[in-house]
Amino acid sequence: MEKEEFSNKLKDSMKKINIEITEKQVDDFYNYMNLLLEWNEKINLTAITEENDIILKHFVDCGTILKYIKDNSSIIDIGTGAGFPGIPLKILNNSLKITLMDSLNKRIIFLNNVIDELKLSNIEAIHARAEELARNKNYREKYDISTSRAVANLSTLSEYMLPFVKKDGIAISMKGSNIDEELNNSKKAIKILGGKIEKIDNFNLAETDNLRNIIIIRKIEKTPKEFPRKAGKPSKEPIC
Repeated sequence: MEKEEFSNKLKDSMKKINIEITEKQVDDFYNYMNLLLEWNEKINLTAITEENDIILKHFVDCGTILKYIKDNSSIIDIGTGAGFPGIPLKILNNSLKITLMDSLNKRIIFLNNVIDELKLSNIEAIHARAEELARNKNYREKYDISTSRAVANLSTLSEYMLPFVKKDGIAISMKGSNIDEELNNSKKAIKILGGKIEKIDNFNLAETDNLRNIIIIRKIEKTPKEFPRKAGKPSKEPIC
């Protein structure tokens, strides 16, 4: 896709979620997309490879949570994969301090390449599992916000996310449709881990028929020391 066409599509789509973007941001997203497509031929980063879909289903989708994030917030993006939503959030708001975390090192190598090519600051990519990193005192309950997009069921995800969040901070889970059963099954886990569901925002993405749900969990109490449990346990035996 030529740069001008990309710019027009990105700007128009972002306007539909009330985000105005600069030419510098257009440049960053364009370079990010091209790096994503180039690296995706070597390692599996995304199943979405059509450029219009990348704009909508990756970049604009990630932008939908920007309104819940204050300037200068510290954010950890759990299971970031190819950098979603962490890198789009950084491009859209440079004041954010972001940690991208993923369990596959080849993704971290890609993310560091993106960070270097886009000359992003106050952002780091860490090769780790959430269950282990959350027990590190340098990361546990150190963040204003944790984010995650399409990683696990909400019960498991809460055990990954909430230990990183400061008291009074939030965990933002980005989900697709049909979350009622998942929400119901996660209530006990969220409470045990110190959280409370504050808001569920359901909408169609940028005037399409793509249904999205954003779940905001407020951290109201410190997470008990025994959580997260050892690697693999939260996914195999969710709290319920």
